[in-house]
Amino acid sequence: MSLSPFEHPFLSGLFGDSEIVELFSARGDIAAMVRFETTLAQAEAGTGLISEDVAKAIVSGLSDFAADMTALRRGVTKDGVVVPELVRQMRAAVAGEAAEKVHFGATSQDVIDTSLMLRLKAAAEIIATRLGRLIDTLGDLVSRDGHTPLTGYTRMQAAIDITVADRAASWIDPLTRHLLRLEAFAQTGFALQFGGAAGTLEKLGDTAVAVRADLARRLGLANRPQWQSQRDGIAEFANILSLVTGALGKFGQDIALMAELGTEIHLSGGGGSSAMPHKQNPVNAETLVALARFNAVQVSALHQSLVHEQERSGASWMLEWMTLPLMVTGAGSSLLLAERQISQINSLGQACR
Repeated sequence: MSLSPFEHPFLSGLFGDSEIVELFSARGDIAAMVRFETTLAQAEAGTGLISEDVAKAIVSGLSDFAADMTALRRGVTKDGVVVPELVRQMRAAVAGEAAEKVHFGATSQDVIDTSLMLRLKAAAEIIATRLGRLIDTLGDLVSRDGHTPLTGYTRMQAAIDITVADRAASWIDPLTRHLLRLEAFAQTGFALQFGGAAGTLEKLGDTAVAVRADLARRLGLANRPQWQSQRDGIAEFANILSLVTGALGKFGQDIALMAELGTEIHLSGGGGSSAMPHKQNPVNAETLVALARFNAVQVSALHQSLVHEQERSGASWMLEWMTLPLMVTGAGSSLLLAERQISQINSLGQACR
């Protein structure tokens, strides 16, 4: 069993998104952390901070690294973060003189936050691709049914005659804007975290700026001075996620209401009822509404996590771990559900009567 519906043995049939979930698995996290450590060694060798032979030994030693998960769990219980025990295991895997240069100049937050940025960037690319595809699919729906008459409703009461295209504009236009927001954010929003013990990279001396720039380049992340207590970028990304799921929730709500009327939409493949076999419940539409409301609640936690005391916070940081992966998965799942919902719309408009 799982506390998360996104990974639950059977609830994941409704909420699941295996592609996004994998990014936030322990395996995905550790792989990104190892990538940070090996790339750090290469960047430090590039500036002469460590030798090329040492860097090659670190990369080779970690090429097939497999973490001891039981030991990592014990380490987190003791240290509050996974990195001290993870670095101990990585140094044991590298062995020899090169082992002491693993993680040189970095701190736990550098590893954890950069791992997060690498995985958020990958998730954002998935979400952007799905958003673009969904916008196109909705456009196809408008091409098919757009001129069909529909009753417009204001404040849940019949108002004037409109068309399917009129209502569909309220689904497509926000998604188009959110895709542009996401693409603009992705230009600089996913940034390397590399500051050392208190953000000053004190162990790297005069090479600090060059190492950070090269490390960011090699990882494909924005080169930004350490931001460990400045979490506005994460909150901004969470806002975009909530905007996406909110727009999809509006789409889902409209579909559910149209299905309730029974004269404005013809759906196939609706959910069954154990007590009323004649029913076809708009399950996907309802789930879109639920996920929109879920992310709207979660985003407030990310704004709470903006409050970091001095140079680093433990509590606010942990709040991100508990919240952000769920928001990303909720957005990814919503996009899959919306695609599934559109595939079940046989026709829209008053011609369905």
